[in-house]
Amino acid sequence: MATAPELDSATTQALRAAMGAAQSGDLPAAAAIARAALAEAAQPAPLHAFLGMLSARAGDLAGAAGHLRSAHAARPGDTTIACNLIAVLIDLGDQAVALEIASADRAFADPTLRIARYRGFLAQALGLLAEAAEAYAFVLARAPNDFESWNNLGNARSALGDYAGSIAALERAIALDPAAAPTRMNLATALRAAGRRADAETVLRAAAADFPDDARPLHDLYVQFKSDARHEEALAALEEAARRDPDSAAVQLKLGIEYGLVMDPEGAERAYRQVLAITPDERDAYLGLAIQYEHTNREEEFAPLIALGEANGLEIGALSFLRALEHRRAKRFEEGLACLEQVPPEIEPERTAQLRATLLDRLGRSDEAFGWFEETAKRHAANPSEPLARAGELRAELCGELVKMTPAWAASWTPAPASEHPAPVFLVGFPRSGTTLLDTILMGHPDAVVLEEKPPLNLVDEAIGGLDALATMDAGAIAGARARYFEEVAKLTSLAPGQLLIDKSPLFLHKVPLIQRLFPEARFILALRHPCDVLLSCFMSNFRLNRAMSNFLRLEDAAELYDLSFRHWERANALFALPSRRIVYERLIEDVEAEVRPLFDWLGLDWHPQALDHTATAKARGLITTASYSQVTEPIYKRAAGRWHRYRTHLEPVLPVLAPWVEKFGYSL
Repeated sequence: MATAPELDSATTQALRAAMGAAQSGDLPAAAAIARAALAEAAQPAPLHAFLGMLSARAGDLAGAAGHLRSAHAARPGDTTIACNLIAVLIDLGDQAVALEIASADRAFADPTLRIARYRGFLAQALGLLAEAAEAYAFVLARAPNDFESWNNLGNARSALGDYAGSIAALERAIALDPAAAPTRMNLATALRAAGRRADAETVLRAAAADFPDDARPLHDLYVQFKSDARHEEALAALEEAARRDPDSAAVQLKLGIEYGLVMDPEGAERAYRQVLAITPDERDAYLGLAIQYEHTNREEEFAPLIALGEANGLEIGALSFLRALEHRRAKRFEEGLACLEQVPPEIEPERTAQLRATLLDRLGRSDEAFGWFEETAKRHAANPSEPLARAGELRAELCGELVKMTPAWAASWTPAPASEHPAPVFLVGFPRSGTTLLDTILMGHPDAVVLEEKPPLNLVDEAIGGLDALATMDAGAIAGARARYFEEVAKLTSLAPGQLLIDKSPLFLHKVPLIQRLFPEARFILALRHPCDVLLSCFMSNFRLNRAMSNFLRLEDAAELYDLSFRHWERANALFALPSRRIVYERLIEDVEAEVRPLFDWLGLDWHPQALDHTATAKARGLITTASYSQVTEPIYKRAAGRWHRYRTHLEPVLPVLAPWVEKFGYSL
């Protein structure tokens, strides 16, 4: 601001009086004095500057900007006026105009460096990163111990792709102020961008240790571990972040999602309930709870959840989705469709499309239903994880394995050593062939322990190196792999002496060579169902998009995988003469006892009639991890047998691929 000697006496006196009133706390009087003096002032800039300051203090930002613009126009070289105007414009959200005031010429002529700091901040906020970096570098050349400018320069350089320069700046900022936790996270981000992920992890772990009450380093570790597919470590980091900041709804919401992914419904529900305790109308917590209730056969909880959402002001779109689920449970299919009309596109788009398709199917509106099943698949196919590409990789891998599975290859195997444990029984069959119904019946037998699509065999397969390693395994390697399998089983369930272990996973159809290498005495239960019904049901189901299930997003891919899977199974049978027994879905749903009792005899299990009460077993088992979770708690129904006839026109393109298997398994087209 200009000094008093430059002013006429009337303006000087007015300013003194106005300042005195302001100092005594009478801001209205101060403003009145200054405004009265403006009319006669020969040099009004100081009065405008003073009124701008008063207006800003009173919260009148627009008025402040008007006075400060007038002052700045009269005295463009006054740094204080320029900085005050810049600050008010920032508060008004007018960053572009503020940057015009903080011009390069003005910033670099200001010995106080205040305008240069503003210029760096504003340019960075507006995405003008080169200008921001230039401003910060100017400040640091004259104030080398300015921690904040080093931090900001590091962020600007990182955004420009100058990761080495960014890392150097951020490391300097940390050296100047080691207690600034956010700078540690900025450094980790720059290190990751530079490809130095291990160094980023080290920085974050140190920050987590140095700031034991700060959840942010743990959350950043979670994000890094997730992107590196280190899922167990990611969950552990997120759990610790939630412990440090239990009142963060965002962290709790992510925790609920992660618990759902690892099949921990109790943990997921606990986290979602914590979200609602913090933010009672958080949409995604209600949706997450509904999904958990679906998968744990607690659909009776939909109505109380809807009532809670209504009481807490949950938005109508989410409420309508929940109501549609409840209508489906109660078989009010038309009402369910009506509710879906009120669900906006951003709410569970894949589930909403699949739910609509299911309701249409139950109403017999087959062509409409198929269109919505196709729409569901398209939405899934757009996932950034590129599910269609991953699906193709699996099919290509199976093609390659079929080429390798020759009689000479099998004959080259050395004999496997004797096992300390009885060989498991493996329940296989293409997905949606009734394997979940069958494994639920088997679970009802006290002498059977059923693993439902658990990872032990896959972990062993990964550890030994897949099919290519089988022929070269010696007795020690086989014994070690076998021991690893049972170690992993022990982590999941306790196996009492005399109990029969049944390892169920449909697509172990193409793991038979591995099973035969580890357990030459293993027996197989093969679940069969009409191939057309199987394929249609796979296309209609809402699977998690691993590389196997991603094949069900297109009928042609599903048909190719079906063909490859059974060619794999038939080739393994030809090589190893597998002891197996077929269970046919259509016979199972007609007469459960007639189909299952001979199976129990074949397995050496005494007859237990209570095993036929599959609904009681399903409700007692809790989480069902397959797409059949909503069916196995119902009485056995026959509506899905032969359903493919209603969709025959849509299946026509893949019937030539399925026809040989239809004939082989005793069905017809």
